Amino acid sequence: MPLSMAQMGERNIIKKVGGREETRKFLENLGFVAGGVVTVISKTGGNMIVNVKESRVAIGKDMANRIMV
Repeated sequence: MPLSMAQMGERNIIKKVGGREETRKFLENLGFVAGGVVTVISKTGGNMIVNVKESRVAIGKDMANRIMV
């Protein structure tokens, strides 16, 4: 399922990062890599704040839809 559908506070393992090559590289640089753990901190109007690699990152719904957990 895409990260945008994940429940708040639940730890999820990243299965795959999709999208174009430049999008995947951008997300990988933020810490979204296959096998990594991501936790949704909050959701507001389609945007999300997630905890990945000990950092909080804000991403939009379109980016969250490209991250499969």
